[in-house]
Amino acid sequence: MSRRVQVIGAHAADFVWRAGGAIAKAVACGGQADVIALSYGERGESGELWKQEDQTVENVKKIRHAEAAAAAAHLGAGFSCLDLGDYPLEIDKDALLAIADAIRAFAPDVLITHTDRDPFNPDHPVAHVAVDRARSLAAGAGVSSAFATIKPPQLFLFEPHQPELCNFTPSVHVDITAVWDQKVAAMAEMRAQQYLQTYYAQRGEQRGNHARRASGDSAVRYGESFQRVLPQVVDQL
Repeated sequence: MSRRVQVIGAHAADFVWRAGGAIAKAVACGGQADVIALSYGERGESGELWKQEDQTVENVKKIRHAEAAAAAAHLGAGFSCLDLGDYPLEIDKDALLAIADAIRAFAPDVLITHTDRDPFNPDHPVAHVAVDRARSLAAGAGVSSAFATIKPPQLFLFEPHQPELCNFTPSVHVDITAVWDQKVAAMAEMRAQQYLQTYYAQRGEQRGNHARRASGDSAVRYGESFQRVLPQVVDQL
């Protein structure tokens, strides 16, 4: 079954580490994927770039856009950035409406974003609140005759860097074995955060182990984990 999957992260690289495999898997199954960054992470997540002499904010943004677009291309997704600024990421009314418009325009079946808590990254909970609220607006919170609405997308949270400190309990494991090489290629594009490539390669193996044990499928080697926010509606158990 094809799916329209939209991933909205606080910074340009968030989607790569946490949902790159799920994005590639959705596309491989005939679906479509769209990635939106609320900021480029130019202040808080581009440390390697700031080591370069005479570096500027605009140049960092340019580099980050190119990296993220290249990473998304490896996964078969489109990439755009709202360029709202980071550290701190702040969402005013206009920014909230822009996020809602982006959700409404793509009309995803599945929407993925951050957890509501992250003691080490203040931008991530801000992104969660904004995306959750924008989803409600896009799906019809308000007078339905005043604007177009979409079917409410399923809402999932991707895995944070330290899940045990971020209210994250995985409820869905995605087998990304078949698209693992695509995720590795996407991660390699994010040169401003090379230190995360090894970490998330290891996490892919760990979650693959969990998925293998949970499913009994010995062919699963790599995985990604997500937390479903809203109950799933089924015809029967």
